[in-house]
Amino acid sequence: MIQYISTRGGIDPVNFDEALLQGFAGDGGLFVPQTIPKISREQLKKFSGLSYTDLAFEILSLFIDPGIIPKKDLRRLIDTSFAGFEHPDILPVKPCTTDPSLFIMELFHGPTLSFKDIAMGFLINTMDYLLQKKNERLTLVLATTGDTGPAAAHAAAGKKTIDCWPLYPKGMITREQERQMTTLGATNVHPVGVENCADGGDDLDLVVAKLFNDPLLKKKLNLSSVNSINWCRVMVQSIHYFYGYFQTCEAIGDPIVFCVPSGAFGNLFAGYLAREMGLPVTGFICANNANKALHTAFSTGIFKKEDLKQTLSSAIDIVVPYNFWRFLYFTTGCNPEKIKAWMDQFQQTGQIQLDKESADAIQNGYSSVSISDPETLMTIRKNFRAEKSYLLDPHGAVAMAAARTLRKTYSPETRIICLATAHPAKFPEITARALGPDLPDQAFHPSLIKASQACQELRICDCEHLESALVHAMEEEAKKRENHG
Repeated sequence: MIQYISTRGGIDPVNFDEALLQGFAGDGGLFVPQTIPKISREQLKKFSGLSYTDLAFEILSLFIDPGIIPKKDLRRLIDTSFAGFEHPDILPVKPCTTDPSLFIMELFHGPTLSFKDIAMGFLINTMDYLLQKKNERLTLVLATTGDTGPAAAHAAAGKKTIDCWPLYPKGMITREQERQMTTLGATNVHPVGVENCADGGDDLDLVVAKLFNDPLLKKKLNLSSVNSINWCRVMVQSIHYFYGYFQTCEAIGDPIVFCVPSGAFGNLFAGYLAREMGLPVTGFICANNANKALHTAFSTGIFKKEDLKQTLSSAIDIVVPYNFWRFLYFTTGCNPEKIKAWMDQFQQTGQIQLDKESADAIQNGYSSVSISDPETLMTIRKNFRAEKSYLLDPHGAVAMAAARTLRKTYSPETRIICLATAHPAKFPEITARALGPDLPDQAFHPSLIKASQACQELRICDCEHLESALVHAMEEEAKKRENHG
């Protein structure tokens, strides 16, 4: 049975259900499996013809003990979590007509039109399943820079075991993303727009971390998180790398590279996990925007926090990619003492310098590039004209621009899959900047039109007072629930 430990090494191993429900490890680290399960070439061949949900069942079964979630219940949770996806393939892969070696994997066919739906539905459905068995309730608090909040809010809406508090930097996400959280009308979902966030979502991450680092408060409020610090998120995201490989390659072993628009490094770490499990991925391209902490780390060995730059690809406007600690944990030999020292130094100084061995280790199969806003707009425009009116969202455009920038560093037969992580309809103003004011049909979606016409319910708070205000609001909601029986 796989158990889960902290990257900082300060807790005893826990089972999958405990890791999922706790979110953060008790010592401030991130949960990781004690061992990564391996999949043989023969197993990969058997998996290659499976549907997405059947593949998900096979891979998740390797991480979840049937004594915790019986196989029939796991199957039901998977089927329920992906039933609301609009495309029959769940995550379709489409070739580029202008370059047969380039592909786009659409990860945005879930209920909130973002790749966050891929793992969020399963995570929250599984939380609800486990909480019902325990007769317990949790308060989920999470920071979002655009897509995580809507996915969590939608998945949590109406759940009797869960209160969901998505926090977002007011004015730094699109109106469409905001309304996906504020028009649900669910009494257990409490969106908070936070003003004066100099570092955007990273300011919110700091407040969330402080809440979790107070064990008495965490227990009192029954806190947990569904940001990509939650192990279940990255575990589920590993599946689409297998699925994309099988959809694109003719034989197991064919060279393939995944190009991933990267912010907190959760999606890219999921790719690393898939490769460590046995998927023969040639490499990964880490596609940053102007917030290039990851590109700096890969190219210089220096992991540092810099001032936030607001960009067109707001969901990856992250200056502290916290899942990078998981990546460092595994690539530097599963050494919790080293990770703890680095994390402490980073918290004190805002930067660490990797030793040469560690800096070399993180570059094994990884390239990186930083894409500017003008390049993003140009890519949307050029791709729309060249690819039969195929419309990219700004994050998919960052991936496509990065892939084209680094294409010649790979052999001609290497296929590159660019991950398109959000539906372009979530970014109409950016599309208009790229294509002009007359938006094509692809720039709209019925669910967003409906949300634009609904009343909004939200709290607004200044970042300076967020911690105390949030605790007070959570306590008041708990009292209301108790008074209503």
